[in-house]
Amino acid sequence: MKAISLQKVLLLVALLMTNGIFAQQPATKLSQVSVKGNQFVTADGKAIVFRGLDASDPDKLEKNGHWNKEYFEQVKSWGANIVRFPVHPTAWRSRGKENYLKLLDQGVELATGTGLYVIIDWHSIGNLRSEMYQNAMYETTKKETLEFWRTMSQHFKGNTTVACFELFNEPTVQSGQLGLCTWQQWKEMNEEMIVVIRANGSKAVPLVAGFNWAYDLTPVAKDPINAEGIAYVSHPYPMKREKPWEAKWTADWGFVAEKYPVILTEIGFSGADERGAHVPVISDESYGDAITKYCKEKGISYCVWVFDPQWAPMLISDWNFTPTRQGRYFKNALQKANK
Repeated sequence: MKAISLQKVLLLVALLMTNGIFAQQPATKLSQVSVKGNQFVTADGKAIVFRGLDASDPDKLEKNGHWNKEYFEQVKSWGANIVRFPVHPTAWRSRGKENYLKLLDQGVELATGTGLYVIIDWHSIGNLRSEMYQNAMYETTKKETLEFWRTMSQHFKGNTTVACFELFNEPTVQSGQLGLCTWQQWKEMNEEMIVVIRANGSKAVPLVAGFNWAYDLTPVAKDPINAEGIAYVSHPYPMKREKPWEAKWTADWGFVAEKYPVILTEIGFSGADERGAHVPVISDESYGDAITKYCKEKGISYCVWVFDPQWAPMLISDWNFTPTRQGRYFKNALQKANK
């Protein structure tokens, strides 16, 4: 048998790669998510309920060396079908628009490759009207917030992996310590953000939170956001209300799910003696049982905070992705829910 020269072998390999035999296959494009009635739906009209995890800030993860394929594969292996990216205004400014967009592009590409939808969250806590905030890391302005959503809308226009834009993480006036803001004023600011998003061509679903650190949606009953194709957010951590929770949840935010999609973009718990335990997250597995059962019965989506070993309540205790107490609970819950 005549020997084939190395040059010919290399040429053959090059031809095979050019024709896609050895080339990495492109990630499957995810179906466009939209709103129909009180449900999230895919392009074919099929209802989708999100069960996911909250990342820590992509800026932090990249600096820690974990904004990578392994991180997203771990999120997926836990049973998630969506991942939330919390973008802190200070990180957005310090890294700079172009460099932060590169981070988000990397994350969205990795999410697509692992079959995960993405929520991009403007992660501020406080009163956008008065521009007073709980902590310096959340400092922003109305102009910067609108510019952020204009940038996101233009940049991710047509990208179906980016399912939702969470307009403002946790609105609060903190009992007047952060000034005043009425629901009508907050409603108008959200409606303006939605106009900017739509005018710049994005089909991502806007997510609107209420006051009390994104817990309270009671004003929606009489004065909902004047926009189509949106969903509402609550962060019902366990200490927001005393047991039994269910009737209070229904009165405070659960009733909204009868007319609109609702997604709890932060849930979670921590034992009182665990590292990072703080108000309002201290509880136990009884909270996990209650919130997952409630969401299943109402068709409500959720994401669990947070897939990071430093921020709390943490789902993992180290970068070997060892589950914490709540991590063990929610890993099991997600894997069952998204089978």
